[in-house]
Amino acid sequence: MKSLNNKVAVVTGAGSGIGRAIAIELAQHGCVLALSDINEIALQETKQLILDAKSNTTTHLQTLDVANKQAVFEYARNVNADLGCVDLIINNAGVALSSGVDETKREDFEWLMNINFWGVINGCEAFLPYLKQSQDAHIVNISSVFGMIAIPRQSCYNAAKFAVRGYTEALRQEMGMKYPHISVSCVHPGGIATDIARNARVSEGEDISELTASFDKLAQTTPQKAAKIIVAGIKKNKSRVMVGWDAHVIHALYRLLGIHYIGLTQWLAKRLNYQ
Repeated sequence: MKSLNNKVAVVTGAGSGIGRAIAIELAQHGCVLALSDINEIALQETKQLILDAKSNTTTHLQTLDVANKQAVFEYARNVNADLGCVDLIINNAGVALSSGVDETKREDFEWLMNINFWGVINGCEAFLPYLKQSQDAHIVNISSVFGMIAIPRQSCYNAAKFAVRGYTEALRQEMGMKYPHISVSCVHPGGIATDIARNARVSEGEDISELTASFDKLAQTTPQKAAKIIVAGIKKNKSRVMVGWDAHVIHALYRLLGIHYIGLTQWLAKRLNYQ
């Protein structure tokens, strides 16, 4: 997909953060947009930002819970009916949970998995029939650097993002064999300056303000920069897109250390009292 002009692009979680920045970036490349988010007000704000950027792109908006399979399939039918086709889907919607394994409530674990993992599956399954009809299509699933390595207190998030990575890499191979016009990319952002930590669920007794402060120190890449990297990765048909210098460092450390990275992350967690 070397040109995005006039391509119909679907972005979930477009009301804030990376999703909002991707929507604005795609508008500047001439895409026709189908944007969804669980927060209707935030979604309208994204549309206004696109208009403020003097983009005259067509923008289809719909409030959507990606964890609701039936709603996602209905959404896919609506987008295809209203816009005539679908060429690109970016499964971006996601949430965070900070909790030790022995402290995690099952309902919180299921809440995160239903959005971060099943939300991706729902998006792929619902839109794949329409992507097959496109002559030049692309699927982008957002994983994380925590889909490359695991760290303490992120077992739920790690589980979801590792699962997204495995699913996406298998999907790319299958599409390459059966539907070569459909490309697939897995995106691994590092620390991106979004509100995901502020909106995270935490275990009882954990201070959300401390978690947010720590995240803000580490999140050095802006959503706008992340969006440019992701869109460039789409145009280059990259199978794996690393976002941010920290993502490249973590990727390199994992390749260098293999499973022995666990000793390093455990040592760092103790030093930072993140346990």
